[in-house]
Amino acid sequence: MSRATPAVAAGAPTAEGAGPALELLVHGVGGTTPQKMLGDPRTVCVTGDDTAAIYRCAEDADAEAHPERYRGRPVPEAYVWCNLTSGNSARALWLLLLPFMVVNLAHWMRPPAKDPLWAIRLYGVLVRLVALSLTALLVAAACEVALDLTAWQCAGTAGCSRSWYWLGFTSVAHHGWWSQPGRRLALAALVPAALVALLWYLSNRTWSAYESQRPLNTEPPDDPRSPQPAFSRPGFWYGRRLVARLRAAHTAAGFLTTGAGVTLAAARHDHADGGGPAALGLVLECALALAGLVVVWVVCRRGRTESHRDERLDRALTSWLPVSSLALLVLALVYASWDRSDWASAGTLPGDRAFGLLALAQGVLVVALAAVAGLLRRRAQGGRTALRGFGGPAVAMLACALGGVMTGGVAQRVADWVDHGATPGMSRSAYHGPPPLLTWQASVIPALIVVLLPVVLFFAVRTWRTARADAPRIMADYPGERPDTARTRTIAAARAMARLTDHAPLFLGILSGASLLLGAAALAGAWWTGQVPARAAGTAPGPVAFGADAAQSLGSWCTGVGFLLFVTWGRRAYKDAAARRTVGILWDVGTFWPRAAHPFAPPCYAERAVPDLAWRMNTWTERTGGRLVISGHSQGSVLAAAAVWQLPAATRRRVALLTYGCPVERLYGRWFPAYFGPAPLEALHREVHCWRNLWRATDPIGGPVRTGGDVDNGPLLDPMAYGRTREHPLPAPILGHSDYQADPAFGRERALLLAELASSLPNQRADQSSSGRSSG
Repeated sequence: MSRATPAVAAGAPTAEGAGPALELLVHGVGGTTPQKMLGDPRTVCVTGDDTAAIYRCAEDADAEAHPERYRGRPVPEAYVWCNLTSGNSARALWLLLLPFMVVNLAHWMRPPAKDPLWAIRLYGVLVRLVALSLTALLVAAACEVALDLTAWQCAGTAGCSRSWYWLGFTSVAHHGWWSQPGRRLALAALVPAALVALLWYLSNRTWSAYESQRPLNTEPPDDPRSPQPAFSRPGFWYGRRLVARLRAAHTAAGFLTTGAGVTLAAARHDHADGGGPAALGLVLECALALAGLVVVWVVCRRGRTESHRDERLDRALTSWLPVSSLALLVLALVYASWDRSDWASAGTLPGDRAFGLLALAQGVLVVALAAVAGLLRRRAQGGRTALRGFGGPAVAMLACALGGVMTGGVAQRVADWVDHGATPGMSRSAYHGPPPLLTWQASVIPALIVVLLPVVLFFAVRTWRTARADAPRIMADYPGERPDTARTRTIAAARAMARLTDHAPLFLGILSGASLLLGAAALAGAWWTGQVPARAAGTAPGPVAFGADAAQSLGSWCTGVGFLLFVTWGRRAYKDAAARRTVGILWDVGTFWPRAAHPFAPPCYAERAVPDLAWRMNTWTERTGGRLVISGHSQGSVLAAAAVWQLPAATRRRVALLTYGCPVERLYGRWFPAYFGPAPLEALHREVHCWRNLWRATDPIGGPVRTGGDVDNGPLLDPMAYGRTREHPLPAPILGHSDYQADPAFGRERALLLAELASSLPNQRADQSSSGRSSG
């Protein structure tokens, strides 16, 4: 949103003498400043803190004491929440948590079926298990880098360790106390353990700031037997208990993964040679396995509690589970440090098949999730649902693919760096590099690109053809204008590009399906050959060998470039506020939903923003007895709708909803049908006193909400003028998703909402003249 426009447009109805009126503005993706939202350089904070606050123009600070100044226009307020997602530089590090955020989205993409309850619960359990596997994968990658590539292989090879002075005291050539393999592993295990501790700290800190915000006390429904929309449930925005349980389980899983990497190597040596405390190793292996089962049980045991605000925290579990796992890790480090003078490290670290087992488990879980989603989809009513209800499994597969590429890319880059640029798995030296599976996974990236290129070309051609077909229709929206071929093509292209959003599900479905099949092929190839692709195809015919070598080289190059771009982007975002805001936009879309599957995902800003808005609307209307229009743009419209759902019925009768550039149906309704599908939106339409929604055909994000009645007003003309006019002497810009307040329809609709509130109508009327196609 940009500058504010006059409160009442010419010819719009007014409601003088109807009591005070307030317009609560909520900005959208990317954020803005209160000065821009209110159109005044002098603003004051009414309530809130540095993270999120409500502002007014300085001259409106005491508006309630002078109602005579505001006859015929509302008092404007701006809710600024951008610091919840893009505020300080530390949030740039959230890029590293991208797979966790993506898998958390899969939880909320469940088809909108009401039964069977066991399938709904199983869907949540499967998503939480996929999320747990991603934590294990991240920690396993840290163990691969620190334990295998550095402490086991490089420090265990005299030639490699001499090249790095910081490995000197652990080198086998040094013959010191740390030169034994077990002690090197124990020392290196501090790196993944520190990573787990950092994730726990970040999750605990954001949990205290986000999940611990108390929502508004809502009233029970008038009819307890009637289904209550999810967003109106008292506990929907209060996920303290579940996040605390999941944080304990995932922290324990990280410590156990690290402990297993150290214990398995030492125990294999003891069982083979009979040296060292073999009995202690067996006990530790059993204890680690038992603790792992407890972690899985905790993750599967309990989901979200939304019907009431759950104040319990399971303190015994959330305290003892991570502490016990940390104690097992300490015992594993002590066990590995036992004197074994005859132990020498060779080859790769025992347990390198863990990556293959994790990949297999993720594939099985995604397939099972797709089966459950298919069952729920058959029980759900029809509607515009992304990928026919399979959006959740597709997004879960995408999260696994992102996790595999990121961890494999890090491992390969570290191996290249430690071995002075040698190709992993191809060097003739004693340094072997990462497990072959990671190289196989990188090698299928070129094949994935080959699959996606025709899809991208298809959408490009389709968009071009759509723009050409729409060009003759443009002039029908601007009667009396002289045709301009270049202008017409520009407008038609903007409309065609905006429609690409509706094709995103197909692209994601192809990407996820190809990732699943190619990932399965990589796993089979790695387990069948036990070598990297180029070496496995060394004796094959020339074209096959050339193709395998080219795929391996290109895949390694792609992961390397992608990893460097990722690090560079994160470093720039850490230093540059503008780039940090760009990173924040990603989380504006991805972190609206509570952390129901992964506790280490970036925190849910809506668990702070929705209670903020609900509390403000409820307290202001109770204190003044006035009318309120909550005006939301883009992501702010989603927050506004969620906040209105949380209001008591008495407050809701004094509140009107104005949305513009609204993705509630176009994005959220298709991808999250159980929460923003036709039934919930129609319920909101019935319960809120009055609602208007503005949209443009050139907007790639917003669209109609399709609830019927008088809600949608659009498509608005964009640009507002085809050629030069008295009102627009210079060419009018194509606004797309921005600056809806510049359209005269905005002021008219706001005035209509205030007038309708003043008339005390119990419900919206379907014969309002404000709906239909807007004029400029």
